[in-house]
Amino acid sequence: MDNLELMKQIPDNYIDLIYCDVLYGTGRKFDDFQDLKPDRQIIEDFYIPRIKEMHRILKNTGSIYLQMDYRISHWIRIIMDDIFGYDNFRNEIIWKYGLGGSSNREFAKKHDNILFYVKSKDYVFNLQYEPATSNMMKGKMKKMTDIWDVPALNNMAKERIGYNTQKPKALLERIIKASSNEGDIVADFFCGSGTTGVVAKELGRKYILCDINPRAIEITEQRLSEIHNPNCC
Repeated sequence: MDNLELMKQIPDNYIDLIYCDVLYGTGRKFDDFQDLKPDRQIIEDFYIPRIKEMHRILKNTGSIYLQMDYRISHWIRIIMDDIFGYDNFRNEIIWKYGLGGSSNREFAKKHDNILFYVKSKDYVFNLQYEPATSNMMKGKMKKMTDIWDVPALNNMAKERIGYNTQKPKALLERIIKASSNEGDIVADFFCGSGTTGVVAKELGRKYILCDINPRAIEITEQRLSEIHNPNCC
């Protein structure tokens, strides 16, 4: 169903973590969905009511991560500041990946933006660590930064299920581990291939998933049915 209609049915202060790989505003017709046009009025008309609902249903201890690219990130940042408040902005995470085309007339575009906001100062955050790269700290772990070098899924990847815009599980693992605990409710209202639900279930979280595309729901249900975690749901 339409995610706005679903969100209107969810009680206030109900969700612990929201992650959405939103429509990027490319204007393209993909195999699986029609993207929005990169027009500010279209973007605002679509996202303002949805982000307002996300704010309403998110717990006071909750966090929200919205993923997009350069086409609309500046507009979404303004909307998020207006609704969640500038003081509740935490990070603009840069997901660095290697796949995609390049040009002879500009620098190759090889990253997405993930906007991380919280609803209040009393939010869940579990420190995450990554291998240090400096010679001084070689072999040690350091606190994770806001630059995430996580490989995108190529056509030969074992995770690949043939859905446009499918994101790697490793990306969602960082978000879900950092901003939720076992038994928490994780929501994805643009769930696509269902990676958020798959990782949430594997990590012992509950989940609410939504997509307007019937094929997305079919793929998601199939992936979830293959996971058996007695600590989840």
